[in-house]
Order: sequence, then C-alpha cells, then structure tokens
Amino acid sequence: MKKILAQLNPPQREAVETTEGPVLVLAGAGSGKTRVITSRIALLLAKRVPASQILAMTFTNRAAGEMRERVQQLVGKRKGEDLTVGTFHAFCLRVLRTHRVALGYPQGFTICDARDQLSLVKGAMRELHIAEARLRPPTVQGRISLAKNQLLTPETYLDKAGDNNDELVGRVWQRYQGLLKRSRRLDFDDLLLETLRLLKSNKKIRDELRKQYRYVHVDEYQDTNGPQYEILRQLTDGHRNLCVVGDDDQSIYGWRGADITKILSFEKHYPGAKVVRLETNYRSTEPILGIANRLIEHNSARHPKTLISALGPGELPQAVNMRDEDTEAERIVTEISTRVTEGAHYDDFAILFRTATQARPFEAELRAQDVPYKLVGGMSFFDRKEVRDMLAYLCLVVNSQDETALLRVINCPPRGVGKTTIDRALEFATDKGITVAEAFERAGEIDRINLKAADKVNGLLERLRALKDRFKGGKQLVPLVQRLVEEVAYRDEVVRVYREDAEVERRWTGVTEVLNFAENYVRRNKKPGLLGFLNELSLSADDRKDQENDGRLEVTLSTLHASKGLEYERVFLVGVEEGILPHGRSVEEDSVEEERRLAYVGVTRARKGLTLSWCRERARAGYRAQCHPSRFLLEIQAKEPPADWVPAGAAPKKKGKKKRRRKTSKSRGEGKS
Repeated sequence: MKKILAQLNPPQREAVETTEGPVLVLAGAGSGKTRVITSRIALLLAKRVPASQILAMTFTNRAAGEMRERVQQLVGKRKGEDLTVGTFHAFCLRVLRTHRVALGYPQGFTICDARDQLSLVKGAMRELHIAEARLRPPTVQGRISLAKNQLLTPETYLDKAGDNNDELVGRVWQRYQGLLKRSRRLDFDDLLLETLRLLKSNKKIRDELRKQYRYVHVDEYQDTNGPQYEILRQLTDGHRNLCVVGDDDQSIYGWRGADITKILSFEKHYPGAKVVRLETNYRSTEPILGIANRLIEHNSARHPKTLISALGPGELPQAVNMRDEDTEAERIVTEISTRVTEGAHYDDFAILFRTATQARPFEAELRAQDVPYKLVGGMSFFDRKEVRDMLAYLCLVVNSQDETALLRVINCPPRGVGKTTIDRALEFATDKGITVAEAFERAGEIDRINLKAADKVNGLLERLRALKDRFKGGKQLVPLVQRLVEEVAYRDEVVRVYREDAEVERRWTGVTEVLNFAENYVRRNKKPGLLGFLNELSLSADDRKDQENDGRLEVTLSTLHASKGLEYERVFLVGVEEGILPHGRSVEEDSVEEERRLAYVGVTRARKGLTLSWCRERARAGYRAQCHPSRFLLEIQAKEPPADWVPAGAAPKKKGKKKRRRKTSKSRGEGKS
C-alpha cells in the first residue's frame, strides 16, 4: 500500500484514499489523472476488494489498455486479471451479449461501424427518394447520432421538427432503424441506448449489475453524454461509489453529444460528493501555463482552477503574424528543419489547426522540404477497400441477413449481378419488410429479375453458411478466414482492381493483416469466436486509425480535436484567427466557450515550446480575404482589439483577384505580434 501512495502529491493522495462515496477529481491538463485513477484501483485491490467488483470506463481502447497495464504494474498481472476496464461501448456490448435474451435480440447480432452506418443512411434516403443534393448523408448521420445522445427517439424528433429538413431527417432515422433491425445490427449509439433500456426496465438485471460492480470509475468524465450519464446513475444509485476524473476546461465534444453540465453539476447530482482539484502540471513550463490560465479564465461556465508548473521557468511562447497561409507553412516548416539540424527530432513537433483544410499548405511545404510527417486522422487501415471487403464477408458468415455487407461484396469479385437485379431485389425486400438476402431466396416471386444472377447470390450465401458450420470452434477462426479468402477467390478481385504487381502485393498485405489480427485475437482471448472478433474490430478501428505510424520520427499534423490527450516538445498552433479559432459557426451558435476550451487544449499540448500564428490574409472561395487575430490571442496578450478589428460572423472583406501561389519568399512579410 505504501508503494502505491509513495509517488502521489497531497491532492492526488486525497483522491486515491477517498474510496467510498461519490468523488469528483478535477484533473487539470498534465496533472497526472491516469496515475490517480490507476492508483485508486490498485489501493482498492490492496484493501482486498475483489477485482471483479471494480469497473473502470473511459472513451478509447488505447486509454483503457494503458489503464489496465498501469494497474497491473502496481499490483501484478494476476491480481488485476478480473478487472472490468474498457470503453463505455465495450462495456455495453458485454452487458447486451450477456443479457440479449431479456431484450429479445438474436444470438448473432453485430455492430454497425461508422462507414456502414453511412451506407445505411444512404440506403434509407434512397428508399425515401431523398436526393443527396438535398441532404448530405454525413450530415444526416451526424444529426441522428446527436439526437440519440440527447435521448430522443425518431418520433420525439419528428414532433419537435422545426422545418422540412428536420422532418426529412426524422423519416430517414425511422427507415434507418428499420434497416438496422432487418440486418440484426446495432450502431454505436444503440449500444448505449439499449443498455440503458435494459437497466431501466429490468430490476433484476439492474440489481445484479449494481451488486457486481461496487466501485465504478470514469475517466474523461467531461466527455460523457446523456445516455452514458444515465447508465452510470443506474449502476451506482445503490452504493454511490462513483469516482469520476475529468477537466471541464477540456470539454470539446459538445458537437457530438458530450454534455459539460454533467461535470459542472456533479455535486448537485451526487449530494455530499468529495471534490479534489489537481492543479500541479507535470507537462509544461511556467510561461506556457501562464498563457493557458489567462485564456481559460475568460470562460464563465467552469470549475475555478489554476495550473501550476512543476517544471519551472522556460522559454517564452511566441505569437507571430504572417502574410498568408503559404508564408505560415514555409516559416514553420523551415524552423522545424533548422531545429532538427541542431539536434531536435522530427517527432518533437506538432502543427495543430482548427479545421482539416488548413493542413493542405503544410503538407505541400513538408513535402517540398523533404520533412517526414504523419497526418492524424488520415485514412485508417480499416478504411481500405480490401480490408472492408474481408470484414463484410466475415459479417455474412456470422449473419447471412446482413444487408450492408452483402451489397458491399455482391460483385467483389464480379459475379454478373447487375444494378437492375439488385434494385429489384431491394424494392421487393422493402415492400415485404424482409432482408435483401431473403428477397434473393424468393427471386421467383420478383417480376423480371435475372434468375441466374439471383442463383449466384444464393450460391455465395450458401457457401458462406457452410463455412460457418465447418469451422465452429473459436480456435478455428484463422483457418476459417484462410478458407474464406480461397472460397470467394478474393485474390482475383485484388488483381482485377489494382493490376500492377507491386500495388497488388501492397494491397494483399491488407488481407494478410486481417489474418494477423485474427491470430492475435485468438491468442489473447479465453473464449474466442468470430462474432467477438468482428465486434472487437468494430469497437477498436477508430483507435487504431492514428497508431499505424507510431514509432517513426515524423512531424505530427493534427486537428485540435484529435490532439487531445497527446503532448509534444514544441507545438505550433496555427490559424489563430477570427472565423477559424473561434470558428465562425461557433459564434453564430453561441458556443465560443467550447472554442476557447479547444484553444486551451492546443496550448496545453506543449511541453517546452509554443508558437501561435495568424495570417493577415487567406484564400477563401478563390479570393484573398483579410484576416484578423483571434479574440483568444488578444485575451492571452491582455490587448484591446485594434480599431480595424472585425469579429467572426461579420462579412469578410475580399481583396484583389483570385489567389495565385507565390513561389518565392523574398517579398513575404512576417512579424511578431
């Protein structure tokens, strides 16, 4: 026990030792929140609380893995083996699979990931004859997800519809839910909603789970949404042993349902709660934290706290104004190159920006100066065609009624199933309320359908069902995948699409990597199975997205949202301008405080060096537009806006003709501000 507490400062120790009742740990950036939550779990284990009674939830598999690993370092692998540590979605999936009968779910339900959700939304819009030019499918998908996180239903959403677009979204949502049900699938939001429905409707199961998990921990509590908050209430209302760790100053996901009021009102929701503030920062120097504190104190909706540096003094941050975005990119990349020649490493540097489009000039300049970089949020391994094709085939092995999966691979490789045949099967399926697979089985009832093509589809599904029957044991997962690749002649598809030998081999590695994932999954799990494998991949694909280049020395290009939780020796926070940071839309929607928190996250990613830059003009819609420094920059510098300053939301001033990229830097202007 002494070993567990020895490395903690007094506030951290207070948070760790308060093991009974509700506890709110307000953990400022870089204040050691992971150390607190893992030490607290280790202390409970040292007090002989059974590991099976401890639940810890967070928001990424990476964070959950780190949490488990650090607990095991403190108490030993064996003691921490029975802990339940994972994401909210993974926990909910576990509950739903255990209690699926109580909810009336079939055994083989699978998870619909973000890409497949978009496909279903497009399918629902197609059935309703809504043109994509009228409503963008990603926008519809986002609005449905946000509404679910606000605990709305399609019906309540339609009741509140403010205009025609709202009504169309509600109708698409209804049809989308029907497609999910038809395919025996749940999307990520439904994992939360159905778990909440189970807890609210089934007292026996709710009491069992309360008894099972007597100590509940939540990391990044400021990111919880409505369903997650309600799930926690259902789990802990009996014993109230809930410890949440978070920082309201880093709540930046309101646009996807995170509700900052949950952390701000914790003491109201849990009367008598202990509140502990962690304000010692172990990441950044004093000047960087001085900027962070001056910035965030302009927010009114927050728990008061001031970060204090454990590192002491350091170099002063820079605020630099540039002529335009090309100058900004050239100046920053040149500085990185110079510092590397003086002994720094490429992975010491991060270039952070508010919007993804800001990456373009930086990518061009990094390539021009031959500087290695990675773009966080680029194409994931799981977004590659061959990988998604293989996962679709595996989904069909589990569930031959999976419409999205079938439509994806129906002609991969080509089987002569034409668009007209598919459309007629879809129309019949919609009319009869059945899946498209069932429609092909009843092809004889479909007017003017190509029966030969339908036979090929039915033959494919039959072969996939035979594979499922042949490779039943969980340990047979790898042989099943190997046989599947041969059965559907997938190598022919790779050769057909890519043709050049080098590209074929590069793409084929995606297929072999799925085999590698399967082998690792079987080795790690006591009870492996194809369904569990697919669900694990669906839940962890987004986490893996930004890990694929880990270990290489590269400059990081990242949006501010994607940078949360990371840290770098030197950070360049670029485009600190009105209309970009804060974003113009946030000003219109009165969410400037969240934008300020976003800027605060960017500033606190820096350990020793920080540069904030803004441009005097920038290309917009093909014209040069005058830019103005962000109000956040003025707040940091304690300056009044200049006389010609124009806030975000005002009409931009056009300047000159359409933009032409300047190739030399002799005439480029830059300066300190």
